[in-house]
Amino acid sequence: MRGIVSALTLRRPKTIHDALKMLRDDRELIPLAGCTDLYVSLNFGTLAGTRFLDLWPLERLRKINVKDDVLEIGALATYTDIIASRTVKKWLPMLVDASRQVGGAQIQNRGTIGGNVANASPAGDSLPVLAAADATVVLRNADHVRRVKFTEFYTGYRQSVRKPDELILAIEIPKQDGAQWFRKVGTRAAQAISKIVMAAVRDPAGPRIALGSVAATTVRLPKTEAALANGLSLEEAARVLEREITPIDDVRSTADYRRTVAANLLRRFWTDTATA
Repeated sequence: MRGIVSALTLRRPKTIHDALKMLRDDRELIPLAGCTDLYVSLNFGTLAGTRFLDLWPLERLRKINVKDDVLEIGALATYTDIIASRTVKKWLPMLVDASRQVGGAQIQNRGTIGGNVANASPAGDSLPVLAAADATVVLRNADHVRRVKFTEFYTGYRQSVRKPDELILAIEIPKQDGAQWFRKVGTRAAQAISKIVMAAVRDPAGPRIALGSVAATTVRLPKTEAALANGLSLEEAARVLEREITPIDDVRSTADYRRTVAANLLRRFWTDTATA
């Protein structure tokens, strides 16, 4: 009996250069790595593509290092890699916190940071961290490299500026000043899609706050950030946040619940980091 995968085509490049040439020559190819999201779509019959490019063997895309005072996390770095990295623990501990709450050990072993970014789910646990950290997405096609600010990467629900012939090579994060903070609210701490997730940095130059699961994409909260930076009371800032976000009702939660919890998380962030 022919299985559901019998109609699918998989190509496996040996190098990044090979992968980029394949994408240039065949715009129908869909990059894949750990497959933790793709297999869900396959199981539910919602997988649109049939031609795939397996990036998993490309070890160069797993590197984590600091260069010119910028943390570089390769797109194929798994959550397990991130959790184990002393560099990430020192540079961006809130990403380690987020990674620990992505599924179970099996998902952490296979899921990649680049895949989470490319998947573009507004509930992605690592995405508010990258937004709050002012990260940059490094993209490359066969001809050139370009860098896109994370806050400008998404254009809509599960949509981004990545072109069909481009790969996500890495995520770049500048040095962070101030206390970092992360919280995920869901049915369980892990192995559950978040009802709401917040990441924030209490930078002396002004706080940076990002939320997931409250809009079509992960969002920064510039009005709320400005309210806190300009000395408004915490309660006034919480009211600004409630007006700034536009959550929806869905199977996991209600808009009212998300708005209330988001305001409570803001209060926790500001209180927890007051003496950090």
